[in-house]
This record gives sequence, structure tokens and C-alpha cells, in this order.
Amino acid sequence: MTPPATMNLLGTPLCLTTYDALIAGSRTWGRDAPVAVDFSNTQIVTMRGLDEAFRRTTRCMDLFVPDGMPLIWALNDRGAGLQDRVYGPTFLRRCIAANADGPQHYFLGGSEECGRRLVANLKRATPGLRVAGTYHGPCDAEGRLEGDDDDRVVREINEAGADFIWVGLGTPKQYAWIERNKRRLRRGVILAVGYAFDVNAGTKADAPMWMQRAGLTWLFRMKEEPRRLAGRYLKWNSLFLYCLLREPFLSFDRDDGPAL
Repeated sequence: MTPPATMNLLGTPLCLTTYDALIAGSRTWGRDAPVAVDFSNTQIVTMRGLDEAFRRTTRCMDLFVPDGMPLIWALNDRGAGLQDRVYGPTFLRRCIAANADGPQHYFLGGSEECGRRLVANLKRATPGLRVAGTYHGPCDAEGRLEGDDDDRVVREINEAGADFIWVGLGTPKQYAWIERNKRRLRRGVILAVGYAFDVNAGTKADAPMWMQRAGLTWLFRMKEEPRRLAGRYLKWNSLFLYCLLREPFLSFDRDDGPAL
């Protein structure tokens, strides 16, 4: 399948795609070498534009999919014509339902409770789900799992021939893990989905649909976890708006499009 078209926003090539198109593409990518997909929000795009170290880390990602409505609005203002974002938690459910018979899924991230509930909920919704393995242990800021667990996880993924490797370690840990281990994986589509594990496990609530459509998922999450998220969202959302308004006068390094 031809890689999706992209449009550059603050230096990041965001895919102009839909749920169905991305699911169809994921069935063919990663057969001979791993392909990494990020579900990007305003924080990720702004960090890539302003933080060179984070930008270097995330160059391991082959596709950046717009996960937040503000990104859709910004892209549509430039003529993208997109109807909706591709939201990581929703994509996880739809992709597994569409790839229940045959493909194998590996889940990396979240707590032990989150992992148990995630797999149980997904199997209840999609009885044919094939789980290649799971890992829900600690991960440090450099993307290293505890002890020799990195080696064990990579070996499990390779030996199982996992088709989908779902990574829910959060930002920036999940990108550091992918950057360190992508070259060690033989194949598969690696999907950086962060919050999608908690939503689908039911360990954290998701924003009501009206807030999602209004681009207020961040506000709902900030209300749910103010101590952890208030500073992050206020900082990066404000910087996103500033950079977007000042983009004609600022310089952002442009990444190439999808490396598929």
C-alpha cells in the first residue's frame, strides 16, 4: 500500500489519513522490517519543533498520525480536508477488531492491573484476539526496562513474530524505548499509543464525546489528574498556539515523510 500523504506542521510530517486507511495500511507494513507509528498531539508536535533532543529521539518514528482535534483544525486550515482525528484509544480497539484472526499483538506498558484488565476487555470485545505477550514492568526516563527485561521483551516479540507491538509507556519514555529497540526487532508495526492502555483497560476515564469533538480531551484529562497534567498541558498548549501563530517567522527543521 502507498504510504499516506503528509502535511508539515511545525516541522512534523503529519499523515492525512483515516481510521480505515490506517488499519488497512497496518496490515501490510512491517512485514520485512519494523515500522513505527506515533499518535501525535499538540504536545508531541510542539516538542519536536522546539526540543532538538526529543526531535532526535522521535526520528525513529516512520508515521506521525494526528491524534488531537487542534491538529486537525490546523491541517484543515491549510487545505487538508480531514473529517476527524485518528485517536489512539479508539484506533487500538478498531485495529484489533479488524485484525482478530491471524495477526498477533504484543502489549508493552502500563501497570500489572492495567495490563490484565486491558487484555481481558479486548478479548471480551474481540474473542479471536491473539496475544503474543505482555510486559507491564517499570521503565526509566531513558526508555530502559528493569534489569534484563529489555532483552527478554525483544526476544519474546521476535520469537512470537508479533505483527502489532502496542507501546503504552507514555511521553517521553515510549519514544526512548522505541528508539533504543526498533533496530533489534525483526518485523512488526510498533504503535506508540500512551493513554490508550488506561482508557481501554478502564483504569482511567476518557473524555465524553462532546469534549473530544470540541478538542477538549486535554481539559478533561487535566481535571482528572491536575497535579500530574496541569503544568504539562498549560505549557505545551500555549507553546503550540504561539508557534502556530509565529510559524511564518520561526524556523523549524522539516523531517522527511513516511519512511515506508
